[in-house]
Amino acid sequence: MAKTAPRILPALRRHLQELGENIRLVRLRRGFAAELIAARVGISRPTLRAIERGDGSVSMGAYASVLQTLGLEKTFAGVARDDVQGRKLQDLNLKVRKRAPRLRRTL
Repeated sequence: MAKTAPRILPALRRHLQELGENIRLVRLRRGFAAELIAARVGISRPTLRAIERGDGSVSMGAYASVLQTLGLEKTFAGVARDDVQGRKLQDLNLKVRKRAPRLRRTL
């Protein structure tokens, strides 16, 4: 059975293109050749080119490896950290349980 490509909505496509452009600008500002980054990451030059275009068919692992090679892995780690909407939904469903107070032990 053939694999189907995930459907990428236009807003996400724009975000990926912006990410790719930012990766490309970081690489150029630091003076790294595309061949060097591709070799360090272990991907082909066309795959790096696809990442810099924001291609959605490239794996997240490849994006993460490029960011790590450029010294930006902490940026990648913060992607889903601030989930404001999720926290609001979680707060709506929170149930507060009454607990007995903790006993203090004396020594």
